[in-house]
Amino acid sequence: MATSAVARETVFALRRQIAKIEGTLPERLQAPAGAPVDAPRNPTADVTPKNITPKNLTIVRRGLAVAPPDEFLRTGAEGLDTALGGGLPKAALSEIHGAATRDAGAVAGFALSLVSLILKQGPRLPVLWIGTAEIFREAGFPYARGLHRLFGIEPEQLLFSEAPRLVDALWTAEEAARITALAAVILEIRGSPQRLDLTATRRLHARAQSAGRPVFLLRQAGEPEPTAAPVRLVLSAAPSAPRQTIAGPLAGSIGRPAFTVSIGKSRTALPGQFTLEWNPDERSFEERRAGERRQEPAANLIPVVSASRRGKDPAPASGAILAFAAVGSPAAGDQPSPGERAAHRRPRRAG
Repeated sequence: MATSAVARETVFALRRQIAKIEGTLPERLQAPAGAPVDAPRNPTADVTPKNITPKNLTIVRRGLAVAPPDEFLRTGAEGLDTALGGGLPKAALSEIHGAATRDAGAVAGFALSLVSLILKQGPRLPVLWIGTAEIFREAGFPYARGLHRLFGIEPEQLLFSEAPRLVDALWTAEEAARITALAAVILEIRGSPQRLDLTATRRLHARAQSAGRPVFLLRQAGEPEPTAAPVRLVLSAAPSAPRQTIAGPLAGSIGRPAFTVSIGKSRTALPGQFTLEWNPDERSFEERRAGERRQEPAANLIPVVSASRRGKDPAPASGAILAFAAVGSPAAGDQPSPGERAAHRRPRRAG
């Protein structure tokens, strides 16, 4: 009997150690103090004993969680917040995944919406956005006027760090995640590089827990892979609804930005899909119910390039790109058009 009790204590010790590495504080498997390890639990009873502090709150099983409300960032969409057990964890690594490069705008817009919610609740601290040179060339940078108009973020509050290699971006994110003077840290990665493994994401998650600040991992055109993030959301753009007027919906107009949000991974929620609209005036999300009128999406005939599969860091540029031939005489075989004058072939003067 004593041997069995020791074995059970050893198993729970191992579970607690694993949970500290991979899980958030509200999501650790922990036996209540003074309670027998194999004691049955009543699902209808209070799952928060009086002798358990908020730091020791436990998720007993999927869908049954106890945690203080301030541990989560509520989006305002009741369906998504309820499915996630209260919202996105504040002090944790959260993964926001875009299946293709064309979804980069939706992923970035959703991340900026979450940052707007954070700044709305707390002090208006700066936000650091980290990425490689490749991702910024492919997806671009946010527009300053759009930051203020749609999200209430001042341009000087959003700091960018462009790293030449993924290893440099990961190092910058790890160091920034421990800084409490930042409201949030955003790390944007393209594809499925080898260095972005479970170990790297565990370090980011641990730094976010220690600093009590969120770290958002934006994955562009990559495959869903094992990470230490407790929550993975898959994002894509949703058709906007028409603008509402006194006379009704304005045909042919474009309303608020909309997102299709799917729960790809969660330790407490079942998979689900939601359509959220961002209200730039109220700085909050609103869930679009089934059956509401919306614009029909246009057919997209652009081919999609397959995502990278656990490849190495992107290769450096092959060299300078020459968009035009050297100024001078036309190459052999090039003939000016009949209407072209000789002055048009002269080199353009600077200034």
